[in-house]
Amino acid sequence: GHPSRPVVLLSHSHFCDHSMWSPQIDVLKEHYRVIAYDTRGHGSSQGPEGDYTLEELADDVRQLIDWLDLDKVHFVGLSLGGMIGMTFALQAPERLHSLLLCDTAAEMPESVWTDRIATARSKGLSPLIEPTMKRWFTEGFRIRSPETVSAMSHVAAGTTVTGYLGCAEAIRAMRLAEKIREIDLPTRVIVGAEDPATPVSAATQISDAIESADLVVIDDAAHLANLEQPEKFTAAMLEFLNENTVGDEYKGLRTPALQKGP
Repeated sequence: GHPSRPVVLLSHSHFCDHSMWSPQIDVLKEHYRVIAYDTRGHGSSQGPEGDYTLEELADDVRQLIDWLDLDKVHFVGLSLGGMIGMTFALQAPERLHSLLLCDTAAEMPESVWTDRIATARSKGLSPLIEPTMKRWFTEGFRIRSPETVSAMSHVAAGTTVTGYLGCAEAIRAMRLAEKIREIDLPTRVIVGAEDPATPVSAATQISDAIESADLVVIDDAAHLANLEQPEKFTAAMLEFLNENTVGDEYKGLRTPALQKGP
């Protein structure tokens, strides 16, 4: 998009890279400047050895927007990206116009990540790819769109073990459920109705904790709701972004009606 436009920063899921945002980038770039980055150890971004923290991953965001000489951004994060977004909102709310938290959670069972970390350390990432695809997409979508599943499997396979483990440790150590009550920013929470990884109950916990948040549930979608239902997901994004962007142009943009949660 044009460099003078308001900036939307996109932060992807664990075991993924910025390419997962392709359907949204194609639409957003018409009205916004869009920046999609690879989290450390994912995609084309290198990552140091050792455990990461969400605070470090959020500081990566701060350094990125400083390097790009940006003042404020609309932050959109899915899964790990949402966890980074919540942490960044606590660290530096003055750098954000708004917060979009998608298919994410403020807390998760440690045992889930302990098992995945143990597998990655002992066997590498290959055994984790198929079960990940089953969490990311509904069975019907995996049958209808094998090319998308294959593409995302390839992306997952390109993740470094170092990056996978470092970010997995950050998620395992996450304790955000009470802290996010301090967030005072325009916030929307989006979740796939059939997300088994960060379910509707996790999204509701976040929207209940952040006073300014609302909740949109996307039917017929699992964890990567933005890829499984791109039209509905992008409409939910655009409606929120347009409402929270200064300028008559954005207030006048039309978006489809959405099914919102409680």
